Amino acid sequence: MSRTITRSTPDSPQAVQSGEPVLSHGLKQRHLSMIALGGVIGAGLFVGSGAGIAAAGPAIILLFVGAGALVMLIMRMLGEMSAARPSTGSFSVHAEEELGTWAGTTSGWMYWLMLCAGVAAEATAAGAIMHTWVSFIPAYGWVAIFMAFFCASNLTAVKNFGEFEFWFAAIKVATIVAFLVLGVLGILGVFGSAPGADHLTGHGGFFPTGAAGLAAGLLTAISAFAGLETVTIAAAESDHPSRNVARAVRTAVWRIAVFYIGSMAVVVTLVPWNDPKVATEGPYVTVLDRLGIPAAGTIMQIVVLVALLSAMNANIYGSSRMAYSLVNRGQGPRLLGKVTKGVPMAAVLASCVFGFAAVIAGIIWPTTVFAWLLNIAGCSVLVVWSIVCLTQVKMRRRLEREAPELLSVRMWGFPYLTWVAFAAILGVFGVMAAGSDGRHQLAGTAVVVAALAGAGHLKQRRDRRAAATA
Repeated sequence: MSRTITRSTPDSPQAVQSGEPVLSHGLKQRHLSMIALGGVIGAGLFVGSGAGIAAAGPAIILLFVGAGALVMLIMRMLGEMSAARPSTGSFSVHAEEELGTWAGTTSGWMYWLMLCAGVAAEATAAGAIMHTWVSFIPAYGWVAIFMAFFCASNLTAVKNFGEFEFWFAAIKVATIVAFLVLGVLGILGVFGSAPGADHLTGHGGFFPTGAAGLAAGLLTAISAFAGLETVTIAAAESDHPSRNVARAVRTAVWRIAVFYIGSMAVVVTLVPWNDPKVATEGPYVTVLDRLGIPAAGTIMQIVVLVALLSAMNANIYGSSRMAYSLVNRGQGPRLLGKVTKGVPMAAVLASCVFGFAAVIAGIIWPTTVFAWLLNIAGCSVLVVWSIVCLTQVKMRRRLEREAPELLSVRMWGFPYLTWVAFAAILGVFGVMAAGSDGRHQLAGTAVVVAALAGAGHLKQRRDRRAAATA
């Protein structure tokens, strides 16, 4: 039996009348636009992309083109669904409505796990940077300071989160734009001799490491884009959810793709892909040093710190809202659904506690528990994206039948491009299965997915029996 689609969300007037807790609507269009732009511009781009370049060589450009194209399709699907039915739980709510409770539970808690693991990794890296500057405070002390600060800021009005992200994202975007401008000038020979195609075709050619290098670089490129989905979660707390999420998705995705692809093209054109500094110090620092920019290392350390803090802030926000949405739908401890002054404080605290526990696990068991957690988190985005594809196909067909006026954003080339995206995700899983490290990641992820899907399926059966006997 199909259910008629409306714009009712857990934060809507209908929810108010039913007595459900209500989140505030303190985010503006400018907040969402910068959240969308800055959500995936993190340390993964500024530093982590160096590992992808070292693995794939100049061909990293093509990998980021492919990953960027996939992300554009996923975000278009999310934009279509969120504009039609904005909700704090975003894709998790849509998956539950279209595919069943098992899909909502799996995608929601997998995303929560990914964001909380991200909080731990980012806090650890930020603490290490601060310890190099202020050494009398240990790295774990800085981690505690950052966790406490961003936990406190997320416990206040949502507009505070929006303001932090707006300025954090503005710094990151300005840095990338400046880097691209300097890079183009360097390619043109303004800072010395023009490199031409020497670094693109020399040092082993455009595909110097072959298929194995491409496989390793592909995973780096895919994971670099994880986190963009947060804008569809945040949209539900904006003043005009449907309109704002549509604008944010339309304008942000192609800009992010340009930032990533442009950055990779500048790096591999200006410096040799096999320069050890690309992987150890980061591609941005290496290029700026090559161009003779003073204090390049310090500048980028500051930017990386900002990127890490921004990601921490966004991940605490996104994980708390996803947890709130899940428990509000009966898929978690009811305590986490408590809302105070428009903020799900219990969910914020739970996400921060889990993130800090993961940090402690990284200190005590860095190669076992923490490594296992990060491996599962790395696969989580692929699980979420695959469920998004299946959800969008079913929801789009129902929207066309029942409420075509809600389709203010439409997926391109439906349903063909949706299935292309789904096939591409399966292809990434296949690439992972071909390597021993990837197989370990998939095995751990499969266990968690099976447990969550099983729990969701049991709840779905209980709900059906309860409805039948009512």
